Amino acid sequence: MTDFDSFRRDWLGHLSAERRLSPKTLEAYARDLGQFAAFLTEHLGGAPTLADIAGLKPVDLRAFLGRRRRDGVGNRTLMRQLAALRSFARFGERNGKLGAAAFAATRGPRLGKSLPRPLEPASARAVTQAGTRAGEEREPWILARDAAVLGLLYGSGLRISEALSLARAQAPRSAGETLTVIGKGSKTRMVPVLPVVVEAIAEYLRLCPWRLPPEGPLFVGAKGGPLSARIIQLAVEGLRGALGLPSSATPHSLRHSFATHLLGRGGDLRAIQELLGHASLSTTQIYTRIDSARLMATYDAAHPRARGA
Repeated sequence: MTDFDSFRRDWLGHLSAERRLSPKTLEAYARDLGQFAAFLTEHLGGAPTLADIAGLKPVDLRAFLGRRRRDGVGNRTLMRQLAALRSFARFGERNGKLGAAAFAATRGPRLGKSLPRPLEPASARAVTQAGTRAGEEREPWILARDAAVLGLLYGSGLRISEALSLARAQAPRSAGETLTVIGKGSKTRMVPVLPVVVEAIAEYLRLCPWRLPPEGPLFVGAKGGPLSARIIQLAVEGLRGALGLPSSATPHSLRHSFATHLLGRGGDLRAIQELLGHASLSTTQIYTRIDSARLMATYDAAHPRARGA
């Protein structure tokens, strides 16, 4: 074990305890640094030490990014990996172990500015209704469970991880209640729950064959254990075919739909930011671009002179 390995553990501990990054982000950053270490072992001819990393130049970092690109990694993943390496270098600089200049000087790939792709309101409602899947050979309680989860994504703007982390004791009992959600970076926010979603959760609880202790998960799998996000993703994949939805229709697109539809009906941008749990208003402002794009598309399609003479 080199000093790099022990320092990597210190860095991850710092990210968890002080930066309070989410478990998924920690997992991704740990994997990114592990891939970098594997590259350096080949690139330098041996397991890297902190002294090796301190001596790296931007050309070495570009070689790593180039290797990852040849492995088929996309621009967004490359940007995240570079962000992980910069974080590690900054931590090393603060502790007098590394310099961060080479990492800061390395430019990442350009990212295309793609807009989120929400569903149409009617499609979003259909995805969240258990009756849409009535013809499937699945137990009624599972269909009710999936509808309740998807209802929270569209009705309250939750991330799928946030919905699946809810405890049984948090289940709303009546209309007008709110949920306390722990989001990215362990940040807490309160979100309202629509009456129709309260009813969907109640129906799931009525049909669920498993005992759900208050401290246990609200949503469980077919064998009574914690529900996997992949199960909900597969459910939406099935609904894409049944409803003729595009491949962009995913559980997360329901969260995009929540924000876009609220904004389209006059919702306040700051309020939507709080409901989504965005740290920065600029992150939420992307939904104004979607609304503007839809407005112009409607104009081009409907106005008699929009397309010129």
